[in-house]
Amino acid sequence: QVHVVESGGGLVQAGGSLRLSCAASGMIFSVSAMGWYRQAPGKQRELVARISNSDSINYADSVKGRFSISRDNAKKAVYLQMNNLKPEDTALYYCNIVDYWGQNFWGQGTQVTVSS
Repeated sequence: QVHVVESGGGLVQAGGSLRLSCAASGMIFSVSAMGWYRQAPGKQRELVARISNSDSINYADSVKGRFSISRDNAKKAVYLQMNNLKPEDTALYYCNIVDYWGQNFWGQGTQVTVSS
């Protein structure tokens, strides 16, 4: 069994910063891509940022220049530094981890709320 646990969400004023963390544990031996997705009320889940096992990174256009993704392979962890947060960044943020065989694992989500 694989466990994916996120942390670091919270309430912040517009212009503030938060750092999300996510780590995988259990029966996962080799991690491929890692990423963050978000889902706002009434909207579909969308990709925020993704980092491959070769450190190739993709960002949603809406977060470019404000968010930064990084990973620690030894800890099977991925991080999302979010700066200059905006009210439209308010959402439930999910961590996604893909293993070597392409199997996807998801966390339960961590809430980020940005007040104006």
